[in-house]
Amino acid sequence: MKLNSHQLRKSRVGESLKKQKLLKRQPLVLVLDNILDTYNIGSFFRLADALGVEKIYLCGSVVTPPNIKIHRASIGTWKWVPWEQISSTKECLLKLKKEGYHLVACEQGEGSILYQKAKYKYPLAIVAGSEINGISKDILKICDQIVEIPMFGINISLNVLVATAVIAFNAISKIKLR
Repeated sequence: MKLNSHQLRKSRVGESLKKQKLLKRQPLVLVLDNILDTYNIGSFFRLADALGVEKIYLCGSVVTPPNIKIHRASIGTWKWVPWEQISSTKECLLKLKKEGYHLVACEQGEGSILYQKAKYKYPLAIVAGSEINGISKDILKICDQIVEIPMFGINISLNVLVATAVIAFNAISKIKLR
């Protein structure tokens, strides 16, 4: 089943909940750590749908669907991707760790490795940090791995959504190769 943007925007939550169970999901979840921009949140839903993730966790004081900006940016995919809001990123990650998820943070800094050299284990949780502050040191300590994307220009980082997309598609490609 594939829907175009018009069909997605017009789809209803009730109908999508019934059909979601038919979709094949990857052993991957996205954890959004205090992502504030509603257009980024909406775009994460679109990315999550493209990846076929199991779920998105919206952590912190964030805007959640239904929201017109999230709806527009996601083209309605927020109705098709399972999601949950959890007030604490730490609580979310500890829950996922208990469930056997390998936690990978998208962040630059001490202890990070290039995303192409990462050893992804499944099920996998990819943590994306706040657009302003990134991922806190407390959250990084919980993660099993910190991966980064090399930057060759003057800017020190990519948009959080773009960085997560690069890392997530790389991780998914390794599932298919196994």
